[in-house]
Amino acid sequence: MKGKIKYKRPDSASHLRFDWVTIALYAALVVFGWVNIYAACYSEGHKFVLDLASQHGRQLIWIGLATLVAFITLYTEPRIFSNTAYIIYAFFLGLLLVTLVVARAVNGGNSWIDLGPFKLQPSEFAKFATALALAKYAGSLDVKINSVKGRLITFAIILVPAALVLLQHDTGSTLVFAAFVLPLFREGLTKYVLIFAGVAVVLFVLALVLNKYIVMGIVLAACLAYLFLWLNRRSRRSYINTAAVFLLSCLFVFSVDFVFNKVLEPHQRERIDVLLGKTQDFKGVGYNVHQSKIAIGSGGFFGKGFLKGTITKADFVPEQETDFIFCTVGEEGGFLGSATLVILYVALLLRLVKLAERQRSTFARFYGYSVVGILFIHFFINIGMVLGLVPVIGIPLPFFSYGGSSLLAFTLLLFVFIKQDTYRAQLL
Repeated sequence: MKGKIKYKRPDSASHLRFDWVTIALYAALVVFGWVNIYAACYSEGHKFVLDLASQHGRQLIWIGLATLVAFITLYTEPRIFSNTAYIIYAFFLGLLLVTLVVARAVNGGNSWIDLGPFKLQPSEFAKFATALALAKYAGSLDVKINSVKGRLITFAIILVPAALVLLQHDTGSTLVFAAFVLPLFREGLTKYVLIFAGVAVVLFVLALVLNKYIVMGIVLAACLAYLFLWLNRRSRRSYINTAAVFLLSCLFVFSVDFVFNKVLEPHQRERIDVLLGKTQDFKGVGYNVHQSKIAIGSGGFFGKGFLKGTITKADFVPEQETDFIFCTVGEEGGFLGSATLVILYVALLLRLVKLAERQRSTFARFYGYSVVGILFIHFFINIGMVLGLVPVIGIPLPFFSYGGSSLLAFTLLLFVFIKQDTYRAQLL
């Protein structure tokens, strides 16, 4: 449905249409996460559940605030989010600009605003704002994603906040903006964008591992195979397109060194080198991943039991209540605990895809797929980096890791969609 979203007058039982399955999965992840935060932070001096001097005590406050945010969102008129999408987007762009000026460095990044008793990370909320703005634009009248104008405006909406987050030296949060490819693809974005993105990733890795001229030879062989074996054509256009792809690929390969050495931070380069097997540094940059693997492996099938994790209790794994909280699950819950967590996330993602597909407006459907994309990329990268499958880039596990900004932002992101789904039957 294009254009302005119109609703019928809601009936008195509209609140009963909340998707309770999604809400239950959300609650299960939040509770499961808090239990593991308690286990990761547990000590003899901080046993009390409501101990505000400990992270598990403070997380309870954030859970209470997130519950309030969820409740308010569910009882807010759904059209408010679509009508104010651009205003919300502009507000958080302004907040990202303010962050560049006033933020203090935390773990190498300048992405936190100090508000006294707590710190705010605007980049977490910028993902929500971008999802709203993109959904609003995609649902506007006569917008075609595959038109030149449509592509330019769409990618501008994504790239502006992503660039501001990158300037804060928060590469992990910047990469999350790639999640918006999923809703764009669902709404008709050409498949060649995904193909080019995948080829770029492969070329980037090959350029880091192999000699540049060897990579260029591989690209040339692939282009010739595509031209002569797959297409089996002899037209001038085929030759021109193949030559253009080859030249662009070569330029990209030669630019890898500049990006790797000038754009990425030293610790990010070191983590990529460790991941690619070019170096081994179990006492330095590879320490976190090495220790997390040991912790997860030591849990076995059934785990060591609640509060019985020896590696996590000895603080061998840094950031074990935030970015590396999955290692606490693996050590104390074992394979069963880890599998339970993965099943909960997969169930939530599949449920959200189902909800997105049944939406009657482009705005709600696009926004729903944006939620799926953001949650998936966080889930995939966080667990992947703990297992040593992707570089450590420091992003939280949604609804699970310790942190107020992430929990509030993810809760708002999810419950706005639940609210949109509630009113799908009210659309005219």
